[in-house]
Amino acid sequence: MKGENFALDGVDYAILNCLKQNARMTSSEIGKKINLSVSAVIERIKKLEKYEVIQGYTVSLNQSKMGNGLIAIMEVSLEHPKFYDGFAQMIQENPNIQSCYYRTGEFDFILTIYTDSADSLERIHRSVMNMEGIQATKTHFVLKVVKNDFNVIGEINNA
Repeated sequence: MKGENFALDGVDYAILNCLKQNARMTSSEIGKKINLSVSAVIERIKKLEKYEVIQGYTVSLNQSKMGNGLIAIMEVSLEHPKFYDGFAQMIQENPNIQSCYYRTGEFDFILTIYTDSADSLERIHRSVMNMEGIQATKTHFVLKVVKNDFNVIGEINNA
């Protein structure tokens, strides 16, 4: 059902919030929390998956405990849009780059990088700068993560 939209209601948002808190929560636990039958929860979750509102289930990792205590934000500008595809491919292949946003403004992209050291960050920076079509970069070290949360945005009712 790619590309199709449908209207989410308060119950859908309540289910999404439960799954966001714990993707391993059972349909029974969700049903008790939002006052809905198990079969209705299962049916709604299947619908949310079918329409790709839920694109997958994942685990939230503590990068610092995995040895990646250095976080950097890198802004990148391309010389020309024709270099987009090559840059996007490089980003996909680098496991240290956790997110990449194509954006408006002075720089074309903003990257979030998790790594273990300044030396490693320098290697990543050098690999970006050596790519054909890179015009400029600007790198910022993250001192402290104040919030890193993907909230369910929209109507939240326990209908």
